Amino acid sequence: MADDYLVRIGKLIRDARHHRGWTQSQLADALGTSQSAVNRIERGNQNISLEMIARIGEALDSEIVSLGYAGPMHLRVVGRRRLSGAIDVKTSKNACVALLCGSLLNKGRTVLRRVARIEEVYRLLEVLHSIGVRTRWINDGTDLEIIPPARLDMDAIDAEAARRTRSIIMFLGPLLHRMDRFRLPYAGGCDLGTRTVEPHMIALRRFGLDITATEGLYHAAVERSVAPDRPIVLTERGDTVTENALLAAARHDGVTVIRNASSNYMVQDLCFFLEALGVRVDGIGTTTLTVHGVPEIDVDVDYSPSEDPVEAMSLLAAAVVTESQLTIRRVPIEFLEIELAVLEEMGLDHDRTPEYTADNGRTRLVDLTVRPSKLEAPIDKIHPMPFPGLNIDNVPFFAAIAAVAQGQTLIHDWVYDNRAIYLTDLNRLGGRLQLLDPHRVLVEGPTRWRAAEMMCPPALRPAVVVLLAMMAAEGTSVLRNVYVINRGYEELAERLNSVGAQIEIFRDI
Repeated sequence: MADDYLVRIGKLIRDARHHRGWTQSQLADALGTSQSAVNRIERGNQNISLEMIARIGEALDSEIVSLGYAGPMHLRVVGRRRLSGAIDVKTSKNACVALLCGSLLNKGRTVLRRVARIEEVYRLLEVLHSIGVRTRWINDGTDLEIIPPARLDMDAIDAEAARRTRSIIMFLGPLLHRMDRFRLPYAGGCDLGTRTVEPHMIALRRFGLDITATEGLYHAAVERSVAPDRPIVLTERGDTVTENALLAAARHDGVTVIRNASSNYMVQDLCFFLEALGVRVDGIGTTTLTVHGVPEIDVDVDYSPSEDPVEAMSLLAAAVVTESQLTIRRVPIEFLEIELAVLEEMGLDHDRTPEYTADNGRTRLVDLTVRPSKLEAPIDKIHPMPFPGLNIDNVPFFAAIAAVAQGQTLIHDWVYDNRAIYLTDLNRLGGRLQLLDPHRVLVEGPTRWRAAEMMCPPALRPAVVVLLAMMAAEGTSVLRNVYVINRGYEELAERLNSVGAQIEIFRDI
């Protein structure tokens, strides 16, 4: 391996370690080696095998290099280009992964329309394939057909793919109806600090599911005599917790009441899908869901998930930070009303079409046109709340928007431990963000963005926020190792280029 490659790989490892917040000693402990060896690797002074690179990537949850194909993907961004024209919002990533998990309830053929072709979906498909589910892309690769086997082979599960997605935890709800015992790898996904799975366990115990955790696996056992005898009260109004409880209740032979349920967009899409499977769900859009379960589901179903409000917010933020006029089509307005109300108070100039219905027949859509605006910092802090409040995943985009507004904006991300920290990466691009504590950041605007070369933050939304700031910066920036963006967005660079951005995809290893 040439010396220059060793130096470049060492730099990628060092940057990934910094973003994980680890010292060289912590990485050495995870690898079972010495701190001095890690130091030599990062300086490019030690030969390193592909096996060791893969181990380092797994330890840091970062795609250092990709074995079997051309290396990690990077973006080269030429900034200060105005966007124009119109762009469509893709279907919801979070709805699509919930529906993939929900397809395990059905013994018949499931067709999902316009599924987001993103890394998170690919990881779940790899897991489904490994346990015997047949899937194929149909209609020129637009739609996804899913056909389950008579018996799932959980012993053959692709553990590596499963550990790269937190969505795997939503297999628990449907699997507890299919087998008495099974094992599931620990859930992975974005590095957002400690995110306990205990609320899932509390809800699913009511259906007889008992979990013990050892050596990176959940060991599940189901006691068939146990069933909910009173309403299930979720200890956390979380989206995936609610979805797991819904998936468990769908094939419970009886009526299950779920209280303190999330009423967010992906939960509603899952409820609509369950109704297509023949499961009656009362209270959709509220915090109390009543599920009339059916013990067997064997139907051929065709369902269209709705559009992604977080992607819509991403595109809106792209227009704001680049001072562009852009029309964003197929925006699920009921899940962006609070965000737009805040932006209106900040001075956003925009208009919207009359509402029309998404392909699922239920979700309300509009086309939204954003124009260059002189924004003022909001009087109140920006903070998330459960739906119908400001969406937790939309909070990071307000960091970029606040950076181009006049004045100081306080952003309080009380949900995740690390995400506010990642937002301070904007400082490398000219931002003035002061971290007050792990959950609060103070943003000073307006910002004169400048180009930089940097590693992609290991969390999806902050990574996209950095990309948007690069689009607004004077000069050419480089964003390295954008796997995390590909987890949640389909061909984002190409689509932004279609409305005037200049983003080049490249690989260097």
